[in-house]
Amino acid sequence: MHRLLTSRPARGALLLASFTFLAAPGSSQQASGPIARYTIDAGTMSGMAAMGSGGGGMGAAMGMMMGGGRSQAMHELVLRLGSTRAPASGAPAADHFLPAGVGLGASVPLVTPRTAPSEEQAIPGEKPKGRLLLYWGCGATPGPGQPVIIDFAKVARGQMPPGLYMTGASIPQEWQIRVSNSKTYGDWPNGQTRKMIPANASLLGDHRIAGNYSPDIAFNLKQDFMPPITGRARPGAGGATELSWNALPQATGYYAWVFGAKENGDMVWWASSASQAFGGPVWDWISPGSVQKLIGQKIVMPPSQTSCTVPAAVGQAGADMLMGSLYAYGPEANFAYPPRPADPKIAWKPEWIARVRYRANSMWMLNGPNMGSMMSGADEADAGDDPAPQPRQKKKKCGGGLGGMLAGAMGAGC
Repeated sequence: MHRLLTSRPARGALLLASFTFLAAPGSSQQASGPIARYTIDAGTMSGMAAMGSGGGGMGAAMGMMMGGGRSQAMHELVLRLGSTRAPASGAPAADHFLPAGVGLGASVPLVTPRTAPSEEQAIPGEKPKGRLLLYWGCGATPGPGQPVIIDFAKVARGQMPPGLYMTGASIPQEWQIRVSNSKTYGDWPNGQTRKMIPANASLLGDHRIAGNYSPDIAFNLKQDFMPPITGRARPGAGGATELSWNALPQATGYYAWVFGAKENGDMVWWASSASQAFGGPVWDWISPGSVQKLIGQKIVMPPSQTSCTVPAAVGQAGADMLMGSLYAYGPEANFAYPPRPADPKIAWKPEWIARVRYRANSMWMLNGPNMGSMMSGADEADAGDDPAPQPRQKKKKCGGGLGGMLAGAMGAGC
């Protein structure tokens, strides 16, 4: 989940709601399988998502939101190695040796955490306040049964709102490598190194993973990072917001969401899904096969769709500024040694398997500069020689409401 909320009451309230209605089934360890599993999740980020990756911090992000900033697409890599073996000797050690085009040097270390990171976040002990209004589906007006309203204080007392269901099939949770399902685990980025990936980086070429707790893994990647996804958020008829974006040839499907908050603790959450499908795996990398199923269930938009209307009620419920995000799911590459036998009758016991997934995503303010302008720097506020005057903002601590949400999204410390 993107770090949208930093205040303890807001964070706790949203987590409380998440535990009750997000479809995020846990992954289970394979009963039998390879000695080592490896995954590469490769992303292309634009708009505020790129700023949050380290390209300028809170000040640059706020400048973009006010129309004076410019952004360049950034890349992200999430590398995970899991093995059924303990280290042959000494402490766990592993490295990913990269093609020169990645721009990270000859290799990056896959670091084993000293203590297992918590995979669940505890709910703060404060009494939650406020409400969460749920909307879904593309259209100028909300569909039947909307909004579903979650009163956090009532939920804390065990009173669940009527109509709070995940409709359609549950969102599949694909296998993942974790500390909890590996005898020895390593990942990158990590506390040892967090290098920035150049905007012109390329994944094409030979990759090799070597360590003292897994067999050597080697494969050649022929699929590069996806291009950035850009688009526009324009005012529509009756207060609705018209989202549109560029079609990516590699995209297998799209998913959008919008989130906003008010100072009184109320929040609004909208998703482009035709059913109540919020968060969980749709914020992750998803295989083309799973995306195809989700398109059939109208949870994910098809690759032919390049626009979606956010209902006017969402903007009316979301205070002065709404944060939106758009995901384009991409292709997947799979490798194994030895390869899977063509004859299904022959037993297959690979030493290792590897999976590479791709996606592009953008984040923006719905009533701030459009996504395309944030990429090109062509926002109307830049039309003159001098930047447009900035409205005076009341100075406040990074504590609650929308201010805390924005600070968390940009990675600012509080």
